[in-house]
Amino acid sequence: MDSKLEGNKQMNVLVTGGVGFIGTNLIKRLLKEGHEVVSLDNYSNGKEENEQEGCTYHNVDIRDCLDFDFFMDDVDIIYHMAALPRIQPSFEEPEITFETNVLGTMNIMSWADRKQCPVIYAGSSSSHGDVYANPYTFSKSQGEEMVKMWNRIYGVKSSICRFYNVYGPHQLVDGPYSTVIGIFEKQFKDGVELTITGDGEQRRDFTHVDDIVDGIIKCGEQIEESNGRTFELGRGENFSINVVAQSFDAGYTYIPKRPGEMRETLCTDTKARKILGWEPKIDLLEYIEEIRNETN
Repeated sequence: MDSKLEGNKQMNVLVTGGVGFIGTNLIKRLLKEGHEVVSLDNYSNGKEENEQEGCTYHNVDIRDCLDFDFFMDDVDIIYHMAALPRIQPSFEEPEITFETNVLGTMNIMSWADRKQCPVIYAGSSSSHGDVYANPYTFSKSQGEEMVKMWNRIYGVKSSICRFYNVYGPHQLVDGPYSTVIGIFEKQFKDGVELTITGDGEQRRDFTHVDDIVDGIIKCGEQIEESNGRTFELGRGENFSINVVAQSFDAGYTYIPKRPGEMRETLCTDTKARKILGWEPKIDLLEYIEEIRNETN
């Protein structure tokens, strides 16, 4: 199995959260590279329109399933992207957030142990802050601990990728699971004022989803090197929300700050670059300029 992963040959790949933002972009890349891909998703915050030709999709809730053989019996690697991924909804639904992000992860790791296949887990940069700041951050930190436990006690090969403020194609632009850049992009295209929460001086390390996917796949392809490690996938520079809004060259207004959010995110860990050879390529301000040019 390891030679298949490291030799970059065709693999049987299971992706959880396959119709979500990051999962969709990951599947597009895996299909392009010629892999056999199966997606498991309960479509709670993903969209059916994100389904890609060539991938097999199953409407499955990982909280309720202990054996995934029916969906992919012969599996080479699991990319576990499924989660309830936002802070604000977690305040309203802490139980479901915990069940999905922790117990669902336990089900995936237990099955990976039986199948003897590696797992790449979608962590969160919010783990650097106060893990008790909100139910989402706590649940993701416990999800990471679940992955580490199966790795160290049961020998399931795995690595954790922590994402920093991801943006790009297939991001949600409205609703409770929308991203900052997605919201701004939609507001800009609709010709309405951009809405900045709080004073706008909170800073974020925005990382394009194509760069995130590149890091995720490198972890899988180099599982012998990435096994047991946690990688921070961020550009290593951050911008205030005010600067981001002003880059759209549009009107903006302020709305009340939201509870539980970090004041700053910034990736300072270079392990992904040194070990995996990962290098983020897409610049946020250039991305925004392209949006402006396309709209104008």
